[in-house]
Amino acid sequence: MHITLNGDAREFPLDTTVIEVLQILGYAGKRVAVERNGEIVPKSQHDSTILKDGDQIEIVAAVGGG
Repeated sequence: MHITLNGDAREFPLDTTVIEVLQILGYAGKRVAVERNGEIVPKSQHDSTILKDGDQIEIVAAVGGG
């Protein structure tokens, strides 16, 4: 399936979940915010949210500093 991830076209297997995308990209266990088609996906739903062909995904990682 084709999705747009942070503005870039990407391909993932059908029925890929948000958590699987985070694992593939190396974000597993990190503090991130995920938006799907303009709506925030709560962390509690990362493992149950299945992406669909054409979805627009934005991932923002929290960065510490001061």
